[in-house]
Amino acid sequence: MSSTNFNIRMDESLKERAFPVIESYGLTPAQAVKLFLNQIADTKTIPLSFQHNSNRIYNEATRQSLIEAREEFTTAKRYSNLEEMMKDITAF
Repeated sequence: MSSTNFNIRMDESLKERAFPVIESYGLTPAQAVKLFLNQIADTKTIPLSFQHNSNRIYNEATRQSLIEAREEFTTAKRYSNLEEMMKDITAF
Protein backbone atom coordinates (compact mmCIF):
# COMPACT_ATOMS: atom_id res chain seq x y z
CA MET A 1 0.00 0.00 0.00
CA SER A 2 1.39 3.40 -0.90
CA SER A 3 1.44 6.37 1.46
CA THR A 4 0.63 9.99 0.92
CA ASN A 5 1.33 13.13 2.89
CA PHE A 6 -1.58 15.17 4.17
CA ASN A 7 -1.02 18.68 5.50
CA ILE A 8 -3.65 20.71 7.31
CA ARG A 9 -3.77 24.24 8.67
CA MET A 10 -5.33 24.99 12.04
CA ASP A 11 -5.37 27.70 14.64
CA GLU A 12 -2.45 27.49 17.01
CA SER A 13 -4.89 27.57 19.95
CA LEU A 14 -6.73 24.52 18.58
CA LYS A 15 -3.46 22.64 18.29
CA GLU A 16 -2.50 23.63 21.84
CA ARG A 17 -5.85 22.44 23.19
CA ALA A 18 -6.22 19.24 21.14
CA PHE A 19 -2.76 17.72 20.92
CA PRO A 20 -2.33 17.18 24.67
CA VAL A 21 -5.63 15.31 24.74
CA ILE A 22 -4.54 13.11 21.84
CA GLU A 23 -1.17 12.49 23.49
CA SER A 24 -2.85 11.64 26.80
CA TYR A 25 -4.27 8.59 24.99
CA GLY A 26 -0.76 7.59 23.97
CA LEU A 27 -1.30 8.60 20.36
CA THR A 28 0.49 10.94 18.03
CA PRO A 29 -1.65 13.46 16.17
CA ALA A 30 -0.98 11.54 12.93
CA GLN A 31 -2.23 8.31 14.53
CA ALA A 32 -5.35 10.08 15.80
CA VAL A 33 -6.12 11.42 12.33
CA LYS A 34 -5.59 7.96 10.81
CA LEU A 35 -7.96 6.43 13.40
CA PHE A 36 -10.55 9.09 12.63
CA LEU A 37 -10.31 8.57 8.86
CA ASN A 38 -10.38 4.76 9.22
CA GLN A 39 -13.55 5.02 11.29
CA ILE A 40 -15.16 7.19 8.61
CA ALA A 41 -14.11 4.77 5.86
CA ASP A 42 -15.30 1.69 7.79
CA THR A 43 -18.66 3.05 8.96
CA LYS A 44 -19.46 5.50 6.14
CA THR A 45 -20.38 8.02 8.85
CA ILE A 46 -18.58 10.75 10.73
CA PRO A 47 -18.01 9.46 14.28
CA LEU A 48 -18.99 12.65 16.06
CA SER A 49 -21.94 13.78 18.09
CA PHE A 50 -23.24 17.18 17.21
CA GLN A 51 -25.55 17.12 20.22
CA HIS A 52 -23.15 18.12 22.99
CA ASN A 53 -24.04 21.83 22.95
CA SER A 54 -27.49 21.60 21.45
CA ASN A 55 -29.30 20.82 24.71
CA ARG A 56 -31.62 23.69 25.57
CA ILE A 57 -30.07 26.17 23.15
CA TYR A 58 -33.04 27.36 21.14
CA ASN A 59 -33.46 30.27 18.80
CA GLU A 60 -36.34 32.68 19.46
CA ALA A 61 -38.75 31.03 17.00
CA THR A 62 -38.18 27.58 18.53
CA ARG A 63 -38.46 28.97 22.04
CA GLN A 64 -41.82 30.62 21.20
CA SER A 65 -43.08 27.41 19.56
CA LEU A 66 -42.19 25.41 22.67
CA ILE A 67 -44.02 27.89 24.89
CA GLU A 68 -47.11 27.69 22.68
CA ALA A 69 -46.97 23.89 22.51
CA ARG A 70 -46.75 23.59 26.28
CA GLU A 71 -49.69 25.97 26.72
CA GLU A 72 -51.73 24.06 24.15
CA PHE A 73 -50.88 20.77 25.85
CA THR A 74 -52.41 21.98 29.11
CA THR A 75 -55.62 23.19 27.42
CA ALA A 76 -56.02 20.58 24.67
CA LYS A 77 -59.13 18.44 24.61
CA ARG A 78 -58.55 14.89 25.78
CA TYR A 79 -60.26 11.78 24.44
CA SER A 80 -60.84 8.56 26.26
CA ASN A 81 -60.93 6.45 23.08
CA LEU A 82 -60.34 6.57 19.34
CA GLU A 83 -64.01 6.53 18.40
CA GLU A 84 -64.67 9.65 20.45
CA MET A 85 -61.81 11.46 18.75
CA MET A 86 -62.86 10.33 15.26
CA LYS A 87 -66.42 11.53 15.87
CA ASP A 88 -65.05 14.94 16.84
CA ILE A 89 -62.73 15.10 13.83
CA THR A 90 -65.35 14.10 11.25
CA ALA A 91 -67.90 16.57 12.67
CA PHE A 92 -66.14 19.39 10.76
